[in-house]
Amino acid sequence: MKHAHRPLSRPLARALAGMAVTAFAFGALSTTAHAQKALDKLGKPEGQVDIVAWPGYIERGQTDKNFDWVTDFEKKTGCKVNVKTAGTSDEMVALMNEGGFDLVTASGDASMRLIAGKRVQPINVNLIPSFKNVDQRLQKAPWHYVNNTHYGTPYQWGWNVLMYNTTVFKDKPPTSWSVVFEETTLPDGKSNKGRIQAFDGPIYIADAALYLMKKNPALGIKDPYELNEAQYKAALELLRGQRKLVGKYWHDAFVQIDDFTNEGVVASSSWQFMANILKSKNRPVATVVPVEGATGWADTTMMHAEAKNPNCAYLWMEHSLNPKLQGDLAAWFGSVPAVPAACKGNKLLTDEGCKRQGFESFDRISFWKTPVTKCASQNNACVPYHRWVTDYIAVLGGR
Repeated sequence: MKHAHRPLSRPLARALAGMAVTAFAFGALSTTAHAQKALDKLGKPEGQVDIVAWPGYIERGQTDKNFDWVTDFEKKTGCKVNVKTAGTSDEMVALMNEGGFDLVTASGDASMRLIAGKRVQPINVNLIPSFKNVDQRLQKAPWHYVNNTHYGTPYQWGWNVLMYNTTVFKDKPPTSWSVVFEETTLPDGKSNKGRIQAFDGPIYIADAALYLMKKNPALGIKDPYELNEAQYKAALELLRGQRKLVGKYWHDAFVQIDDFTNEGVVASSSWQFMANILKSKNRPVATVVPVEGATGWADTTMMHAEAKNPNCAYLWMEHSLNPKLQGDLAAWFGSVPAVPAACKGNKLLTDEGCKRQGFESFDRISFWKTPVTKCASQNNACVPYHRWVTDYIAVLGGR
């Protein structure tokens, strides 16, 4: 897969398309069973499998020869792996709506929309022998297990870190998300204005809400994805203020790497993946989880309701859970394996890797999920996701 420096030029258009299933589907999700049944046996492999994935998630050694979990799979199964990268969950949902793919590595803010919109099909975990090795915290996680039905196999999880330039921050690393939300003078004596970034997906509103949970407890925010009108307004105001500070928003991992290298960006929300690549190039960066905590993602490999290559798709899901792949991917992406056995004995990850990347901090992460009107923490009066999409696009446009 050659995904480096591929511009994802239509994130906002895809965001609007990706929210389409949300408006009508969520109300019925808790009571409506999926019409489609899971496969009861596997047949002959079709010869290929088409996957929508985050950048860096499915490597065949082209970016770095040490990271290749595709070549052996193709040799053993005869299933050629084709990958389409996507930079946001909304883009993933839009691509799955368009069709033509077998699998997607969906985060929690996409997976529930895909289930509600019947874009993915139930999974028979009995056809995936390695499923029994998945972390118990993930086997029936609410972002893929609905109405006593599995809709995918856990892949990786992790948190959204604050990445910063160590030359600029010197011996005073940032401890709060305030460095990207409020104008401040950095340790090098210069303002942060024009030198920070923020994620351009609507789910980033939750990052603002998470910051406000500590910054302004009087707002009464209990869950950053469950915001009443007043809480939501406060989050938008914070983001409008941030808009004046942001030099450039990001959604493409490799573009952000270039921005930290060549464009003067010194602080931003990020994934450990980008920090690992920058460090491998001896760039002065480090990451931290600020005092307010962090949002995060738990990704699930899900199969399209109309997958043309279901047998190869099942073979890939089984392959995706082997400890070697899980450990190598965690080392490459800076994530946490869905299979705990991967945490030991992997030369690339090392035995300290899982702890370093948050294995023991599962309960501290506010995992991505799609905001809906019916919410427990705010008396079923929360702002739904379609508002997040349109309002965040307005923020990005300076409105």
